Amino acid sequence: MDTFSARAVSFYKDLTAPSDLPEGVEALEPHRDREVMKYTETFLKKFFSDNKKRVLVLGINPGRFGSNMTGVPFTDPIALRDNCGIPNIFDPRSEASSRFLYKFIDTWGGAEDFYAHFFVSAVCPIGFTKEGKNYNYYDDPILYARMKPFIVSTLQRQVDLGVSNTAILLGTGKNQKTFLELNKELGLFKRVLAVEHPRFIMQYKNKHMDDYLEKYQSVFTEVLGTNK
Repeated sequence: MDTFSARAVSFYKDLTAPSDLPEGVEALEPHRDREVMKYTETFLKKFFSDNKKRVLVLGINPGRFGSNMTGVPFTDPIALRDNCGIPNIFDPRSEASSRFLYKFIDTWGGAEDFYAHFFVSAVCPIGFTKEGKNYNYYDDPILYARMKPFIVSTLQRQVDLGVSNTAILLGTGKNQKTFLELNKELGLFKRVLAVEHPRFIMQYKNKHMDDYLEKYQSVFTEVLGTNK
């Protein structure tokens, strides 16, 4: 049956990093692991087994301790278990971006209500490390140049999953600048809104978390055009 979840499963199964990465940069490809892919499918089937359009929410690229572990964007093993109701075998470690996003999802009304409206992914759906640390697709002009065809292709595929013509970006700095240039070139979305990245909030603005939760609520509600 052709559902949003079926299309998303196919998308993740097809993800393969380009082979010409710059020296010292390694790709994170969790969906090539059968166990990770099993949990990704479970998540997608639980929340996306329909043909409703979603708003695409785009982070930067996967990190080591969130979706690289679980296969689900911004979802660490604890959130996958406690917030999404999917017990798992992964090391139950916490990841900062996941903690913030699921705090927001809880204020929204929980995972089931949130994922009925939004599909969370990344501008670059494959992550990177360099010298053992997370590395963003825009951190190195050479990396970005080599990844751009892949990014363009995967963005177009994500649009084809069945999303609205407005997108939300998680990241108001380089991620926003780079994506707006891409969107101007490709014409993927009529409107793009941005909020601060969860990791930035947790690392630098933790004392003002409630203000950022309110901002997220305002932006996500505005996109839906509801009074939620």
